[in-house]
Amino acid sequence: MLIAPFPENETERIAALDSYDIFDTAEEKDFDALTSLASAICGVPIALITFIDEERQWFKSHHGTELTENARALSFCSHLVASGDDIMIVPDATIDERFADNPVVAGPTKITFYAGVPLTNEDGFSLGTLCILDQQMNVMTPAQEQALKTLGKQVVDKLELRRKVIQLERTNQELLNSNVLIQKFASMAAHDIKNPLSSLLLTSQALKIRLDKLEDEGCGRLVNLNITATKNLLELVDEMLTYSKDPSMLLGRKQQFELSSLISKVISLLTVPENIEIILPEQKHRLNFSIIALEQILINLLSNAIRYNNKEKGIIKIRFEEDSDFYRMEVEDNGMGIAEQHHEKIFSNNFTLKITDRYNKKGSGIGLSTVKDLLHVLNGSIYVKSIPGEGATFFIVIKK
Repeated sequence: MLIAPFPENETERIAALDSYDIFDTAEEKDFDALTSLASAICGVPIALITFIDEERQWFKSHHGTELTENARALSFCSHLVASGDDIMIVPDATIDERFADNPVVAGPTKITFYAGVPLTNEDGFSLGTLCILDQQMNVMTPAQEQALKTLGKQVVDKLELRRKVIQLERTNQELLNSNVLIQKFASMAAHDIKNPLSSLLLTSQALKIRLDKLEDEGCGRLVNLNITATKNLLELVDEMLTYSKDPSMLLGRKQQFELSSLISKVISLLTVPENIEIILPEQKHRLNFSIIALEQILINLLSNAIRYNNKEKGIIKIRFEEDSDFYRMEVEDNGMGIAEQHHEKIFSNNFTLKITDRYNKKGSGIGLSTVKDLLHVLNGSIYVKSIPGEGATFFIVIKK
């Protein structure tokens, strides 16, 4: 028995086959109708639609047999796929050196006659075959050969239609997921806007008290704080309005920026108590990424690190490194920490630890869930390591 060699484009062929999500799927009447028709036209009892992966020949449709798969090494069809021919006919396998001692021929199934046409997609990859088999010698007329080729093309047409339907369903699901993400993003962003607004309110109240008295140097400093916070807030709102008109820009529009400058901008939007120190990366790093997306991620992580820090001296460290494929960032704090059983749950929608922060408020369960969803769409991920009472470190990995 001769085992068919792999085609030269085997890796690409397998990738093309995988794109159809056809292996191990349920029977479908459209495909069964074609094998039934092939059997009737060619006057043989068995007709198959087969697909061949690294090890198996799997039957999408199997007319005239209950078998649903075969080992690739025993497959007649693997020879056809490797040959590149538009049809392969074996009138008598018992005298064909390729198949005479094949268990499919010499064993209980006693396959003697085989004819098949490749299922070649529009990119030229042979995904499998439409084939007919018999337990006795047989021949085919030119009309039957042409009919088998025509039926093979119909199999490919149905396969392409099936893939287009699957792609459309995936696109619709991605659109639905995108809409959900934008809703959650808007909710988180609106929540985060409260931080700079609170800062404006506090400094304005302090400014009013001082203005009631004699002017001093602190008055100018408070005015500058108000101006800076207001400008940053207006810029953030403008960005949100722009992205709300075209949500795809949130993920697709990448810009060059300096990381430490962006972090400093984010910090200016937060109310940072005097006992909290935020340590930025030592080196300067230039990124090419979605600014608004990274802003929202940092706002959430830094806000949480501040709110849930109960130490006399709170320290938040931001680390960053990159390689040719990924950006990697860490946000470490020495706060309350998170019990191990909650390390995955905190990224679930509406999950909260039911504890109050330094301002005696409870979390909404929206922020970390949205951060995880946002990173997922950006081909990134987030996870946490933490020891209760000692602090937590959030690890972010984003594909460039």
